[in-house]
Amino acid sequence: MSNAPPPPIAPVEIGEPLTIDALWQVAVERRTVVLRDAVKARIEASRGAIEAIVRAGNLAPPVYGVNTGFGALAETRIGVGDIAKLQKNLVRSHACGVGPELSEAEVRAMMLLRAQVVALGHSGVRVEPVGLLVDMLNCGVHPRIPAQGSVGASGDLAPLAHLALALIGEGEVRYDGELLPASVGLSRAGLTPIELAAKVGLALINGTQYMTALGALALRRARELCVVADIAGAACVEALKGSERPFDDRLMQVRPHPGQRAVAANMRLLLADSAIMESHAECGKVQDPYSLRCIPQVHGASRDALAWALATLERELNSVTDNPTVFLTEGGADIVSGGNFHGQPIALALDLAAIAAAELANISERRVEQLVNPALSTGLTPFLAPNSGLCSGFMIAQVASASLVSENKVLCHPASVDSIPSSANREDHVSMGSIGARKLVQVVDNVTLSLAIELLAAMQGLDQRAPLEPSRGVAATRRAVRALVPTLVDDRPLYRDFATVRALLESGELRRAVEAEVGPLA
Repeated sequence: MSNAPPPPIAPVEIGEPLTIDALWQVAVERRTVVLRDAVKARIEASRGAIEAIVRAGNLAPPVYGVNTGFGALAETRIGVGDIAKLQKNLVRSHACGVGPELSEAEVRAMMLLRAQVVALGHSGVRVEPVGLLVDMLNCGVHPRIPAQGSVGASGDLAPLAHLALALIGEGEVRYDGELLPASVGLSRAGLTPIELAAKVGLALINGTQYMTALGALALRRARELCVVADIAGAACVEALKGSERPFDDRLMQVRPHPGQRAVAANMRLLLADSAIMESHAECGKVQDPYSLRCIPQVHGASRDALAWALATLERELNSVTDNPTVFLTEGGADIVSGGNFHGQPIALALDLAAIAAAELANISERRVEQLVNPALSTGLTPFLAPNSGLCSGFMIAQVASASLVSENKVLCHPASVDSIPSSANREDHVSMGSIGARKLVQVVDNVTLSLAIELLAAMQGLDQRAPLEPSRGVAATRRAVRALVPTLVDDRPLYRDFATVRALLESGELRRAVEAEVGPLA
């Protein structure tokens, strides 16, 4: 066996096709990024079209954001001598973000996506802004970006303006654990701010990179939670002495939704070879409650909806979303004003994703109720308490899950059905995709905690089924959880246990432990 270290992970190449997994690796795991010479040449080629307008001076036709004002001021002509100041004023004036600060991972995702848009070669921007974003990512210099202030119409203007502000040495950045003036943070990292030229400021703030960054990271988490939900559901089936027959593949073949079939396959794999299942094979019970019997149908529908949302956002990762857009031609260039910055495709996807993710918690809470309610759980103690009456056990754990589910119901009201016109009614329909992104992040947080509560309750139920043993997949689940959280033998504050299991889920360790026993899960 070789003891050689694994090969280094190749950097993510800016301007080449980008996946949500690669975005996650850069944003969360700090994978390095690189800007190749061929991509630099592509960027510079599109820049030539903007430089030609600048050289033409007052003889050049009006081009939005290059020699005109912005939004409702698009008909105001800007003189050649004021073009650079126009861009700086744009960035400064649009840095109107409010509210809490974005996380480091969310900021890094925004930085990568903003670099990606420009590197696709249709923005008319110099190489320097992209190069600085790459260097800042690799050095760990992160702009401070407030979470609120975008309506997702002419792009995520306010959040992206805070990103752009750091590139010109203004605003604030976080570097080496400190919040610093951007000029100081860049200097400490050995980096130099850029000077804004024609269209550069506009290209940096015009697009959907805030909502796409937050949405893509949350969607990746939600995708992983789909597998966790199947694992938790299987553990509940065992703890409640449910049946595996509803997961028969013949049922899935006659209603062949892909998510449903994948979940049923997972359930069969997770529940194979169970002594608990064999112990009640002849019990005479006809059907389980929906929260057990319909796991493939409910979890599967969420999977299918999330898959569509993931595909939508992955397209957006590789889309040009600023305005105007430069198209090189044989005779020069065509500069087209359009609306690719509008967030509607992302807004709808994020709203659907929130609903889909929330349903994983909705059905999870019902399984917790099945476990703790003595009228529903044959053979388990009331509220899974070690000494019911003296101890309350998981009574309020179910209440905590119910509170998360109820909060999700409010958060799942679609943001995209709203629109408040802005910019003197020039931007008269907006997507509110930024609101949808923020709501999705909170929904996914709530779902993660709900599944952690369900797993802890299911483990307590399994412990009460001893000496009967569950399937290999569920036994592996129990080992992973019990390695961190002991059986409840007397009442204790459970919030620490919730946090511990939440971390286990978010790290991916639970899935890896289960797959090591049963093989890959869909």
